[in-house]
Amino acid sequence: MIIEDKEFGEVIVRKSPLARNIKFSISTSGRLAMSVPNYTSDFLAKRFLNTNRKMIREKLPIKDPHEQRARDYQKKQLMKKAKEYLPYRLEYYAKLYGYKYDKCRLTHANTRWGSCSSNRTISLNIGLMKVPEALRDYVILHELAHLNHMNHSRDFWAEVSKHDHNYKVHERKLKLFSPGV
Repeated sequence: MIIEDKEFGEVIVRKSPLARNIKFSISTSGRLAMSVPNYTSDFLAKRFLNTNRKMIREKLPIKDPHEQRARDYQKKQLMKKAKEYLPYRLEYYAKLYGYKYDKCRLTHANTRWGSCSSNRTISLNIGLMKVPEALRDYVILHELAHLNHMNHSRDFWAEVSKHDHNYKVHERKLKLFSPGV
């Protein structure tokens, strides 16, 4: 459930069978989040929010609601661009170098540019759309190499270097950017 609040913007309310008390936190999107027991009514959640405003303001670093909306819009735009570009670029390199993966996922994690799971799913961060193409390609090639080496061994880096001779430069440049949206 989402509560629209004049001061805090959109407040995310999560009902949990494990919760015994109402707990406030900040979600990854920067919104105020409330974890409440399953039996908590919407009225009670709103009332608890209203009676704890001072404590919330003092203890939690809440972002401006306008910033939240701007961030949501940016994320939506990046996701749209990423859907149009990243799966096709991944497919291009997979075919070019003979890799086989099962699935491509697009994420918006705050700390990872990409990942490769043991079930051959490659996840790519939509934040890649904010970096130069050479760095995007490096991340894609890096994750494809994980299909053969699920670690960062010498063999893994040798495989990456076969497809990207400047991978060390690209890795260094990538650290100048943040994957978070």
